[in-house]
Amino acid sequence: MKQAIAPISQTFHENYKKQLSTNEYLLVLSPHEELSNRIGQVRKDFNEAYEIPMGIGGKPRLTLVTFTQLALMEERIVSRLRTIAMGYCPFKVELKDFGSFPTHSIFINVTSKLPVRGLVKEVREIQRLMKLDKDHKPHFIDEPNLTIARKLLPWQYEKGWLEYSHKSFTGRFIADSMLLLKRRQGDKAWQIVERFAFQNLPVAIRQGELFA
Repeated sequence: MKQAIAPISQTFHENYKKQLSTNEYLLVLSPHEELSNRIGQVRKDFNEAYEIPMGIGGKPRLTLVTFTQLALMEERIVSRLRTIAMGYCPFKVELKDFGSFPTHSIFINVTSKLPVRGLVKEVREIQRLMKLDKDHKPHFIDEPNLTIARKLLPWQYEKGWLEYSHKSFTGRFIADSMLLLKRRQGDKAWQIVERFAFQNLPVAIRQGELFA
């Protein structure tokens, strides 16, 4: 009898530990494949020109919020994000030329900032679910952009920005969903948690879904 109980107890303990584990999360908008490939090529060219062996990995994405939270909070966060997306309308994201954060980062400008900021504002309403503790608060992106290179050395930034401040780039995509990604702290690869489609549904339907 003891032998039969032991595996059940062990499984419960492992599941409990998983729930108490901490994940990093990203909520993002994803450009379509053709635009994503173009942005990826810009990143590759920059990394080669300015000797950045470990450039930004993964697909180009427009980040809305980053946060760290316990795995056991994930289901509640996903539920609330689902409801927010149900009420949000798809919108166009316009990209044009390059910008920088002095001394360390170069990015592609997002010129259609208002709908992105509007979405961030709605997501901000559930920030208490995203706050792990006073040292781990969610970081909401108020200046939307698509990063080309970050954590640059002074010479990389100065030379890179001298060149890219004169370069041109245009692109656009329809944001019809947002994507929640996660990874265990210390891991490099991101996993998709869920894709939330923007459905522009009336409040009554969204509330019915929320309280179902």
